[in-house]
This record gives sequence, structure tokens and C-alpha cells, in this order.
Amino acid sequence: MTTEEPLISEYLASHFSQFQSELKAELSSHATIRQIKAGENMLLTGQYLRSTMLIAEGRIKLFREGDEGEEFFMYYLEPGDACALSIICAENKQRSGIIAKAVEDTTVISVPVAIMDHLMRNYKSWYHFVIETFRTRFNELLEVIDNIAFRAMDERLEFYLKKQVKELRVTKLKMTHQEIANDLGTSREVISRLLKKMEDSGKVALHKNHIDWIG
Repeated sequence: MTTEEPLISEYLASHFSQFQSELKAELSSHATIRQIKAGENMLLTGQYLRSTMLIAEGRIKLFREGDEGEEFFMYYLEPGDACALSIICAENKQRSGIIAKAVEDTTVISVPVAIMDHLMRNYKSWYHFVIETFRTRFNELLEVIDNIAFRAMDERLEFYLKKQVKELRVTKLKMTHQEIANDLGTSREVISRLLKKMEDSGKVALHKNHIDWIG
């Protein structure tokens, strides 16, 4: 038994209870733990992957980066989630097309690509988990597309803030106007103007280092 096995088993029991006991045992014996500090990248554009990432602790932000360094927010990964892109890229030996950055200190269970086919063939709970992961991420990407195609920026901003409040389970959002602008693919000036309008209408309260959601 490796020194990491008990810790991996604990994480699997806490956040991946749907896995068969045999699957948990196999993952514990083959997977490794990776620690990612807040602000560090888990995944870079153009990177090859040799493992699939299961989130055990913390929070990961996935986004696309434009030619001039601009960011476009996709979705977050939290404990109990898997990085669908890591599954696809690792299995097919493809380069990543996105960046994944730790929003807070994060612990990842790294599952080697060498056992992926074996897991898919022999464990129904892993098969269903992978399919559900793809379905969930596809729906989130549809949501992003709908926001871009069918919503004005003020509607996109309000939807974005509501989602942050729901996912983070807080009403005090510690994010800058520039960070929001990066996620929504617009300028800081536009976000600041729209936030001021939201404050005037009583939906938010703006402070120097955070935004209070009132709703």
C-alpha cells in the first residue's frame, strides 16, 4: 500500500460514493494525489495529458484564452467532479484546448490513462460517471452559448452573478470588475457601468474589494 492510498480512499468515499467498492479499491491503488495552489494552472492550452483529473478538494476554473490573452469563462469544477477535457485528451492523446486554473487550494486525484479502457470495460459505475460528466459539461457549454447568442450584456452579467452566488453559496462575491469582464469577454468599463446600474436598482451593493448580492 502506498502512503497516498488511505487519503485517496477517504476522498473517494466522501465525494464519489456512487463508485463500486471494487472500483474505489482499484483507483486507490493506481491513482495519485496532486496538490494545486490557488492561482496555479492545472492544465494549459496545448498540453498533452497522461491522466484524468477527479476533483477532491477546492475549485477549478476552466476558460479559453484568445490570441491577445483575453479570457472566456466556461465553467467551474468542484469536489465530486471530473475534468471532461482531461478524459478526452488523455484517452485520445490530444492536446488541451483550454486552461484550468485553481481558484483556491485544490486537491486532485490523478487517474492514469493506462487504466482508462479497463475501467470503462469493467466498472459500470465508472462508465456511467464518465457519460454523466460529458452530459453535464455539454449542458453547461450550451448555457454559455445561449448567453452569448440570446442575452444582452446586462442580462448576461446578472445571470453570471446569480450563478456565482449559487455555486459558491455566498452573497459576498470577492471578485474584481476586471475579473468579471474577463469571464464575460468584455471590458472593465462596461462591467463597471452595468454594475452601477444594478446597484441603483437595488440588486447589488458595490464595495472596494467585493460585491454584495441582494437580488
